[in-house]
Amino acid sequence: MLNVPPKDNKTDPLVLFMPSGKRGRFPVGTPILDAARSLGVYVESVCGGRGICGRCQVEVQEGQFAKHGITSSNGHISEFGPKEMRYADKRDLKEGRRLSCSATVQGDLVIDVPQDVAVNAQVVRKDSDERVIERNASIHMCYVEIEEPDMHKPLGDLDRLKAALATDWGFTELDVDFHILPQVQAILRKGEWKVTAAIHRDDEHERPRMIALYPGLKNEAYGIACDIGSTTIAMHLSSLLSGRTVASAGTSNPQIRFGEDLMSRVSYVMMNPDGRAAMTKAVREALNGLIERVCSQGGVSREDVLEAVFVGNPIMHHLFLGIDPTELGGAPFALAVSGAVRAAAHELDLSMNRGTRVYVLPCIAGHVGADAAGATLTEGPHRQDEMMLLVDIGTNAEIVLGNWIRTVAASSPTGPAFEGAEISCGQRAAAGAIERVRIDPVTLEPRFRVIGIEPWSDEPGFAEAAAAVGVTGICGSGIIEVIAEMFLAGIISEDGVVDGSLTARSPRILQNGRTFSYLLHEGQPKIVVTQGDVRAIQLAKAALYAGVKLLMDKQGIDHVDRIGLAGAFGTFIDPKYAMVLGLIPDCDLAKVKAVGNAAGTGARMCLLNRGHRREIEETVSKIEKIETALESKFQEHFVNAMAMPNKVDAFPKLAEAVTLPARKVLAEEGEAGGRRRRRSRE
Repeated sequence: MLNVPPKDNKTDPLVLFMPSGKRGRFPVGTPILDAARSLGVYVESVCGGRGICGRCQVEVQEGQFAKHGITSSNGHISEFGPKEMRYADKRDLKEGRRLSCSATVQGDLVIDVPQDVAVNAQVVRKDSDERVIERNASIHMCYVEIEEPDMHKPLGDLDRLKAALATDWGFTELDVDFHILPQVQAILRKGEWKVTAAIHRDDEHERPRMIALYPGLKNEAYGIACDIGSTTIAMHLSSLLSGRTVASAGTSNPQIRFGEDLMSRVSYVMMNPDGRAAMTKAVREALNGLIERVCSQGGVSREDVLEAVFVGNPIMHHLFLGIDPTELGGAPFALAVSGAVRAAAHELDLSMNRGTRVYVLPCIAGHVGADAAGATLTEGPHRQDEMMLLVDIGTNAEIVLGNWIRTVAASSPTGPAFEGAEISCGQRAAAGAIERVRIDPVTLEPRFRVIGIEPWSDEPGFAEAAAAVGVTGICGSGIIEVIAEMFLAGIISEDGVVDGSLTARSPRILQNGRTFSYLLHEGQPKIVVTQGDVRAIQLAKAALYAGVKLLMDKQGIDHVDRIGLAGAFGTFIDPKYAMVLGLIPDCDLAKVKAVGNAAGTGARMCLLNRGHRREIEETVSKIEKIETALESKFQEHFVNAMAMPNKVDAFPKLAEAVTLPARKVLAEEGEAGGRRRRRSRE
């Protein structure tokens, strides 16, 4: 079937596909598979729609999705057809799954394409870095040989074990997890009175606790460090004894089906009585799936995973812990708990050893979470002389600025535009997405690079590779680069207006009523950067920059010495283009670097060294929190930041590396001269 976008008939049902976020209206009776293909959503069907292979399975998400104006229900999809019944009888069709080649649209729908059947699943690129972390874990593996029972010494088996641990290891006051008691005698006899006890002691001031017991010598134990992002989840399995990373894995956060951005998920909780429970269950199931994957990759038993450390933004933090995040949806953005959280893994429905302990890093503020704390621990602005800016760019940007003297933090609501949502041809980072763009300033012709295709679009071999992989949209790094390149090439003005006078110069400038667009790729689908796309990125980058400027005001500085771009998105954007766009302040480009999944590294640091837990707990208590919504200058900074790179701030360091275009004033319709366009938050 041709990949032809649907006609937008406002009376037809609206169908939204997750996790891609692509949507369109389709006539009643349209097969779900046809709807997906017409939008460029990859749902595989090996058997050509005969209902035999079962590769095209989808799930209907029920509930009210306020952001999209959709009430989705199983009543809005056709009843089981003959093909589905035949498949279900002969094969396994999980409860709630439908065959998209058979099921048809009957009303508004939110359709989830499960990751286990997706062809082009999102590329989750959050590998562990190679940082060497000094080991001081809270788990101690203690091998002891104990006396056998003696009728003349009526001590119980556990008491003799505790006596041996006190003698050999100095644990004179030892608590024991209750789940060990029924197993003690069998384990001691299996080990022939030689056993290894796993002792947990997070803080020197707390009593040690035996959380696991193994027969014989057990010379290895493992822990997991996990970053629960709003878009992706990254997990690392590490040896608690050597510190080496055994395995890493990532997956899309299944909560995306409830809302692309954080506020949409809070809204879902508010509008659906079981919304919190559903999202908590979804993320915990995803975590259990990742635990299984990293253990399988590392050849490790789940029973040998004895500790887990988690980070996440405040809403992910609350939903993971089973806490209603509603209070975070409005001022004063109150956290249910801001300090570090300790729990047993089984209390959080995580499938590991019964005694496994969980540590969750503290949150900094209502919208600056444990992930920002982890990144702060990793990069250490509080340990530096230089003034360092640390930014984790996501649906909600978390910003930390400071040095050893003073550190301040804030969040800024950038929305999901940087991740492809709200962009006409935007998509998440998957095979087929444009991730790099260059535009010739003379001819205005583009060249680009696509995820999953090695050559650039103007190099030999691209066309053949593109025929197999497809060119399906633009991901976050590509969006940053194409708009920055459009600005550098003079296609858009500093105010973000596409210059319609260029239609005479290049066929790539397209007129759309009173506005103009830039044709990036002529194909199926046609990839066009619209005036609305430019405006969405302007709004997002202005919100981020305004937050940064508020922190600079608080520090009394007019420049920063060093910038760290954290998170998966920060890792793959080019710092030069981020600065051209005005996403970050002027700085020596040599001192702007991607710091990778710094939040996940912070979690690993806390996993392998309990001293880092004390460090970040103390640091968070000293960080000053700035609420951007209450700051009178936020709007002024925001308006100035709508321009590229900025209306009032100079970028001398950037100008040394890039030739910035002459300032151009465009009228409302995008023609040179005339009345200036009024800025608004649109």
